[in-house]
Amino acid sequence: MRSIQPGSPPTSQTVPRLVWAALVAVLVVVAGAGVLSLLRRGGDGPDVGLPILGHIPDFRLQERAGQTVTLADLRGRIWVADFIFTRCGGICPLLTSRMARLQNDVELASADDLRFVSFSVDPAYDSPAVLRDYARAHGASDSHWLFLTGERDELHRLIKEGFRLSVAEREEPEADPNEMITHSDRFVLVDEQGRIRGYYHGTEDESVGRLRADLARLRSEEG
Repeated sequence: MRSIQPGSPPTSQTVPRLVWAALVAVLVVVAGAGVLSLLRRGGDGPDVGLPILGHIPDFRLQERAGQTVTLADLRGRIWVADFIFTRCGGICPLLTSRMARLQNDVELASADDLRFVSFSVDPAYDSPAVLRDYARAHGASDSHWLFLTGERDELHRLIKEGFRLSVAEREEPEADPNEMITHSDRFVLVDEQGRIRGYYHGTEDESVGRLRADLARLRSEEG
């Protein structure tokens, strides 16, 4: 094999080897920088933001205070939704308690960008007056926590097609009124544009913890 003397120009055979060596060196440097950046972020990968999981369609419902509320009234605000009925003997008291805790964790005086919204899945019973008493019993803010009722078909369609969650009425004649409706235990995080950004099990501490973190993150991003 022909050796290369010091100071002699590289041959045509050595040029590709030198190019490949330089390319490998560059890739090693780039990869190292990427790993270092990842480690500095804590190893959790690039920050891509919360996903967009759907869009809430327009609705027209009645709040416990008597006024009409539409999707447009919530535009420009982040909100957390849940689904309850006042004579529920199952998960509803826990969901409402968790929502109340979320409300109490926020400094409401400086939180005009935020709303909590509870949709009744039993509008035939949950009139505005019934919801008003229920809200008062759970310490709900008059200005920041809305309780909505309306026509059954509109509410159920909104829950199923808009929020993409389940709701159904039990048809057994002997069904306990306190257990007559089955519905999702999810909290739903909605952004200022009416887009769904997260679903969370309201009965699970860890899931509600993720909601708290995502809510703070979204308020920071959109604030």
